[in-house]
Amino acid sequence: MHNSSRPVRRMPTLATVTATTVALAAGTLVMTAPAAHAAVGADLPFTSVEAESATTTGAKIGPDYTQGTLASEASGRQAVRLAAGQRVEFTVPRAANAVNVSYNVPDGQSGTLDVYVNGQKLAKTLAVTSKYSYVDTSWIAGAKTHHFFDNARLLLGRNVQPGDKVAFQATSTQVTVDVADFEQVAAAATRPAGSVSVTDKGADPSGQGDSTQAFRDAISAARGGVVWIPPGDYRVTSSLNGVQNVTLQGAGSWYSVVHTSRFIDQTGSSGGVHLKDFAVIGEVTERVDSNPDNFVNGSLGPNSSVSGMWLQHLKVGLWLTGNNDNLVVENNRILDTTADGLNLNGNARGVRVRNNFLRDNGDDALAMWSLYSPDTNSSFENNTISQPNLANGIAIYGGTDLAVTNNLVADTNALGSGIAISNQKFLDPFSPLAGTITVSGNTLVRAGAINPNWNHPMGALRVDSYDSAIEATVNITGTTVTDSPYSAFEFVSGGGHGYATKNITVDGATVRNTGTVVVQAESQGAAKFSNVQATGVGAAGIYNCPYPNGSGAFTLTNGGGNSGWDTTWADCSTWPQPGAGNPDPDPARNLAKGRPASATGSQDVYTPGKAVDGDANSYWESTNNAFPQAWTVDLGSNQPARRLVLKLPPASVWQARTQTLSVLGSTDGSAYSTVVASKDYRFDPATGNTVTVTLPSGTNLRYLRLNVTANTGWSAAQFSEVEAYLS
Repeated sequence: MHNSSRPVRRMPTLATVTATTVALAAGTLVMTAPAAHAAVGADLPFTSVEAESATTTGAKIGPDYTQGTLASEASGRQAVRLAAGQRVEFTVPRAANAVNVSYNVPDGQSGTLDVYVNGQKLAKTLAVTSKYSYVDTSWIAGAKTHHFFDNARLLLGRNVQPGDKVAFQATSTQVTVDVADFEQVAAAATRPAGSVSVTDKGADPSGQGDSTQAFRDAISAARGGVVWIPPGDYRVTSSLNGVQNVTLQGAGSWYSVVHTSRFIDQTGSSGGVHLKDFAVIGEVTERVDSNPDNFVNGSLGPNSSVSGMWLQHLKVGLWLTGNNDNLVVENNRILDTTADGLNLNGNARGVRVRNNFLRDNGDDALAMWSLYSPDTNSSFENNTISQPNLANGIAIYGGTDLAVTNNLVADTNALGSGIAISNQKFLDPFSPLAGTITVSGNTLVRAGAINPNWNHPMGALRVDSYDSAIEATVNITGTTVTDSPYSAFEFVSGGGHGYATKNITVDGATVRNTGTVVVQAESQGAAKFSNVQATGVGAAGIYNCPYPNGSGAFTLTNGGGNSGWDTTWADCSTWPQPGAGNPDPDPARNLAKGRPASATGSQDVYTPGKAVDGDANSYWESTNNAFPQAWTVDLGSNQPARRLVLKLPPASVWQARTQTLSVLGSTDGSAYSTVVASKDYRFDPATGNTVTVTLPSGTNLRYLRLNVTANTGWSAAQFSEVEAYLS
């Protein structure tokens, strides 16, 4: 699902930030479980290695968090760009005989990657194409062209061992390589006794002929038994229906491949459907929401299962409506969908979605949406989600007694959070959150993103009273938030109505290197926080500014055991910028914009934050008739600033004036030294009311202070903007 717009306070444009992975050992992404919690994410049959950690003759790109850029959609927000003839060489992390590569090529192009093992070129090449990339969804507010990366897999035809080298070399087109998954694929399974093979009914394993009727005939003949899909490629040109009381089984998802964009499409089934151990690879190149371009669209019926599947190039993996009671979806890979990976679209009862891997999904990777009737007593457990390129990693839209436990979500990109617990309804009739919503043991890495409709960030974990107040009990326990570009926990009424987010408990969280704040509270309501420990907080511990103004307060109750986030962002007229510990990839950024500002005094509503809000028409004015006056901004980390731009409102009503000031700097906020001695500076509306102050070479400061001793135009210090730059 996607998020619609709302009117909110204007937010200054945020610069990009960078972060690191959960645990990186020689470039191998290793997902570690927090102490005293179950293992996080799926138990996967492969090990991923980031291209930026490999040896390359190409160029590394990123890190970048800007929506619409290639690096922002990459795993770890970094990748390696290869021109023709350039290569990236991976050190194999485990015994393997197969590899899957996440890559990008420029729009409209296709090509190949040559593959080398320990320096020897293989006869096989890896085909790459932009055919399934560059998706546009203009009807979704705030969306930009997205879905830049695709996945391509290859059986190497040999075994490689840990420490061996596997290289990929671009041939005729530029290729950006993101990550390689190394896997030891087991031998193809053999035909179960008593099964009905689709080839016995005329299916063509070469992929040339149309095997649709053969699949239908095999399903009909095997009712109550097993349909066997032998190794091969099978073309199915129209969807199957009437599927019930049958198992469809392949020789393994690397061997038995069905090529279709619509596999099962049915509104109901008596159930007992089991789909296992084959691949369904579609030809979906754009998102058309009215088309059922899904692996499963509708119902499999009660007591069904989906396991061991490889689903790719579809609109949605599974869009489930009707009766799917006690469905189990486990051990699957869902890649490169133009919309959701899986959506329980109402009426899901007792559904378990566990141990799945999802990458490059074009909407919520996993969602429960309680449309028409509530999803109840269902769960998302131990799933690994990487790079959803629009919306959330996991989203719960309404429903009763639901659980999101022990999942790993990394690198959300736009219009979403790592996990969203929401009363956003999209359509009616909708069943809001009710009962107890359990969010436990999840790890969120580089999760959260700017929502361009809101003009400010969405947190790594969001509780959203979008269309109605949160009345359910929401228990958030054992959460790890690492390297969120913005906030860790957000409480918001996303529709702009000011509904309450309440009945919330946050217990036992570890927050590391969050870009702005730990708690981003924008709605009325309340939450109790216990044992939430934070390090590397970028701006302040808490942003508590409910919207709309006057809608009510958000109360944070301290349950004890909290540390590292006891400060509060003081100025609700500005938004905090990503801060300490996040190298800035944009050297032209105004370092002071949105940063915490203070002063020795202020006059009326002309507060210190007005000088860093990005609006040259608002301004700070010190206490009148009380020189000297000082204004200070915290840049968040030590910065080699070289230039200041000081502004007054540009309107001609601001007559020319001279302010006498000096520039001071500090690295710790207590000991200040003079950077530029006191001097007269002329502000004149004829030249834009702007003054530039050059800082000497060697300047390195976190806290920037302007000490003003005189102003010929008014009996106070005045600045509409104070901008600081690296050059």
